[in-house]
Amino acid sequence: MARTRTTKKLAQRIDLNYFKRSTSLKRAKFWLSLLLPLLALSWIAWRGFSGDQRVYSSGPMSGTHAVLEKECVACHVQKSGALSAKASDNACLECHDGPTHHAVGIGGRKELTCAECHAEHKPEFAALVADSTRGPGTVKLNHAIHMQPIRRRPTGPTVQLGCADCHRPPAVPPPATYSDSNYVGAKVSYRESVRLTAGVANALSPRRPRSGRELLAPVKFANACAGCHLLTFDERFDFGVPHDQPEVVRAFVVKKFQQYIAGHPNELRELRDPNRDLSGKPRSPEFRVLTPAQWIAERSTDAQELLWRKTCAQCHALTYRYAGSLDQLPRLPPWLHSPNGHGPDHEPLPEIEPTLTTLRWMPHAKFDHDAHRTFSCVSCHEKALKSRESSDVLLPGIQTCKTCHAPGPEHAESRCFECHTYHDWSKGKEVTPRFSLPALRTGSR
Repeated sequence: MARTRTTKKLAQRIDLNYFKRSTSLKRAKFWLSLLLPLLALSWIAWRGFSGDQRVYSSGPMSGTHAVLEKECVACHVQKSGALSAKASDNACLECHDGPTHHAVGIGGRKELTCAECHAEHKPEFAALVADSTRGPGTVKLNHAIHMQPIRRRPTGPTVQLGCADCHRPPAVPPPATYSDSNYVGAKVSYRESVRLTAGVANALSPRRPRSGRELLAPVKFANACAGCHLLTFDERFDFGVPHDQPEVVRAFVVKKFQQYIAGHPNELRELRDPNRDLSGKPRSPEFRVLTPAQWIAERSTDAQELLWRKTCAQCHALTYRYAGSLDQLPRLPPWLHSPNGHGPDHEPLPEIEPTLTTLRWMPHAKFDHDAHRTFSCVSCHEKALKSRESSDVLLPGIQTCKTCHAPGPEHAESRCFECHTYHDWSKGKEVTPRFSLPALRTGSR
């Protein structure tokens, strides 16, 4: 006989009270529903007995205005038909009558109320975006080479440079390790060519006076470079030319050769160097006698050839107005350089491009190097270890800053105004007092 299966028999096989069975998840939810409210009530009671009111504060904006706890209408004015009473700009400006917000930080908007930025739990404001990812400087500097052990002078010892050997704040005396007393304090005919980033001319003035240790001063040749990079121009002299404009350098070279030949007239009689002429042309006489003017012209031309093509060009960009780049200038005897005859004074001089050192990359930012002096420079400026071009921008990204500046008690201050400047406090206005302490306590004015 065939077995019959009815729906009733099948339904009887299913336990309809399965949802009443106890499980680990149900037991956990039950005990948590009892323990969590109990813990919350205990914590609230403990904070209440401790007298610490910070737990009840909605944020730093409310905390700073706690003195007005009974004077809500001093800031919040409810308009007809509105569900809430918002703080008006006029109410804010009665006490905080500061200068207007600069245009960079409001994203091109014409109007921006105070409360749109100055509110509780406001997210980070957009940082000032640099106008370029490449630096405008023309000085040829390879950071990677200078961060490795390097030989000091052609025959000097191997040394390890540190960041502070070149970079110092204006208020800190420059180190003398790699300086040269012949250049320190020497007067020069040129002005420092610095570049002001867009907006820096109208940069916002901070509220605190500067100590001279926040930023770094431009690197000077006399203090940081002269100890290794010699400006020698002839083996007859143990000193270098001035670190100055080409016309000053040429006048210095000519003057030194004039003084030298006046004291060493025997050098006017020159012995031909047999290894110098390899062109196969007929040889010149073994000896030749030059006039002082000829000797000075030839020696000055050789010295300038060395300076313009090697010594100066190693760091600076040099151009000739009529020839373009330095490599396009033909190597000619001194009397063929000039249409007016002999003499080094008629030779064409190169033009040195402005160095365009950027003083401040972020003119509206607040950063104090002195507050971070316990950290090594490369811990933030990691790119300096690999940078080979002076156009590399070595500023660290914001993620580097967030390593320390982040929310939480274990981190440093991370609120927006710690780094960003929003108002020009040089145009700040004085506040007219209108409150009294007794009146605030009683709720009247």
